[in-house]
Amino acid sequence: MSLLYSVIETASHPNFSGLYRQMSLEEQRFTNMRKVMSALKKQAPDYIAAEFIYGYSNNYAGVNISNLDVLLYSLQKYAPDCRVIVFCNKGEEEYTNKLQTIFPLHAVLTQPVQPADLQAVLLTRRPSMPVSGRREGR
Repeated sequence: MSLLYSVIETASHPNFSGLYRQMSLEEQRFTNMRKVMSALKKQAPDYIAAEFIYGYSNNYAGVNISNLDVLLYSLQKYAPDCRVIVFCNKGEEEYTNKLQTIFPLHAVLTQPVQPADLQAVLLTRRPSMPVSGRREGR
């Protein structure tokens, strides 16, 4: 059974627990990044599904792009084969490209995410061309 980490940082994070069960994925849910990082060091997930929150004006002096930077850097060491699925708000898709310089994203899905789109991404193993509203990689 494949392991999927759901990183839930806002109330708008879609709940796909039913889909994950249907696809025989073991889901572990996390509501803060510290707990994700701790779990990552113990067991590498096959997938991570997380919301992208762009740092328009943050206190990181331009160093960080979003809420996912530290997680993606850690994946390089602890889970280099992990497939990362990012949920983003409409209009923020362009900023997710910056994350590709840290760690290759498996897919970027624009909210509201449809279960069929997520299921297709989870079944994808190889790179493919962009599909409307969806970019797949790795």
